[in-house]
Amino acid sequence: MPTDFWSTENEFCAAFASTPNNQSSCFNGYGALSNTRKLSASPSGMCLEKISDGPYSSMVAHPDGSSKAFFSSQDGKIWLAAIPEQGKGDILQLDETDPFLDLMPEGYLGSEFRFVSTAFHPDFTNNGRFFVSYICDRTQSPSSASKCSCDCDLSKLGSVNCSYPCQYSLVVSEYSAKGPSSNSSESTYADPSEVRRIFSMGLPYASNQAGQLLFQPSEEYLFVPTGNWQEDKKSLLGKILKLNINDLPELNESASKSLCGNYTIPVDNPSADDSGLRPEIWAFGLTNPGRCSFDSAKTYHLYCTDDAEGEYKVVDLISKGGNYKWSDVYKGHTGAPPPWAAQGTKPSDSIIFPVMNTPTASIVGGFVYRRSTDRCLYGRYLFADMYTSALWTTDGKYTSNAIHFRCSRESPMPCNDSTNNPLGSIFSFGEDNKKDMFILTNQSRDDFRWVKENL
Repeated sequence: MPTDFWSTENEFCAAFASTPNNQSSCFNGYGALSNTRKLSASPSGMCLEKISDGPYSSMVAHPDGSSKAFFSSQDGKIWLAAIPEQGKGDILQLDETDPFLDLMPEGYLGSEFRFVSTAFHPDFTNNGRFFVSYICDRTQSPSSASKCSCDCDLSKLGSVNCSYPCQYSLVVSEYSAKGPSSNSSESTYADPSEVRRIFSMGLPYASNQAGQLLFQPSEEYLFVPTGNWQEDKKSLLGKILKLNINDLPELNESASKSLCGNYTIPVDNPSADDSGLRPEIWAFGLTNPGRCSFDSAKTYHLYCTDDAEGEYKVVDLISKGGNYKWSDVYKGHTGAPPPWAAQGTKPSDSIIFPVMNTPTASIVGGFVYRRSTDRCLYGRYLFADMYTSALWTTDGKYTSNAIHFRCSRESPMPCNDSTNNPLGSIFSFGEDNKKDMFILTNQSRDDFRWVKENL
């Protein structure tokens, strides 16, 4: 997480903006990519309730449609718990000594890098398959070493935050849920030693790893965002990858296509129409697509926040074969790309620009709100600033504005309202099977849920 390197917004902006932060965000929200249309009416505010003080960095709803959800931490633990019903005054009950899966004993994770994401197969209730992604340090876990997948000149990389290039790897592994019956809805644990590696690649730098996992609703293909600027169609960095994890590759297929693991290529990937494109690639030209989500009502809409190392923090609407390297057009606003990035120029009409840019230091992507609890928020995409706990919403016209929030009077646990930053650092958003949204935070170890209450 960025907070592992830069504990405050000032440190982050000093590292990546043109000047250190002077009591403001890295970028003030105005510029070449700003949406200048008049803002639509926005909710006056929202209420949150605190339901936990656990150390969770991500949350995924149980695929069985119940009130259960999986919560994970950066140190490689996943827990299963039932989300308390709203209005009952209950808190999240979770035994941290009894995780659903614990990767720490396997030695995959070093002290500096971490567990990234969890995704459950759409048919999980029948097959028990789920997938995790994590960053490995080959100095801590030699078996995690992977081929450096930037298609670049390693002599130009240097040793930015690394002992040497590709010291770290992004790894995607598959596990199987286990329990008292063959019905995976009743599963209570997974054996960390029973694992199949799906995908792995070496990372040229220690930053911008991305690596979230997600499935498109009603599809069984795995999406894997990767970071590090690459527009190069022969590199898997800076891309949205789409993998078929249901069919294993033949030996000759793995060799001929230089596949990076146990997967095959979906038949609708854009490489069918572009022979110069690596077959895994769905979209390219991204910097650090840290958090992505599908709209549960418009399932073909994939939103990704891209936390670029420069002035712009943007929201992209991802499309098949899309090129999001808009920095080639606006280098003056974003700073020079890394020396190994593709330097070719392209006309601006071949590049897809973000649907939004935001005045944030480090953008955290959320979801399109599809719960009827708050009708003013319905259909709006919500996202946040990691460091200032600022929450933002947008409507279908992609105009965005900040939204105020406060703790509900009926919150099961007291909120810390005594500071200017009551939420602490925001790690991620979560969504349950009812489409209620949650905020998972770092500094205060709190987890919050939207609730219905008049301000």
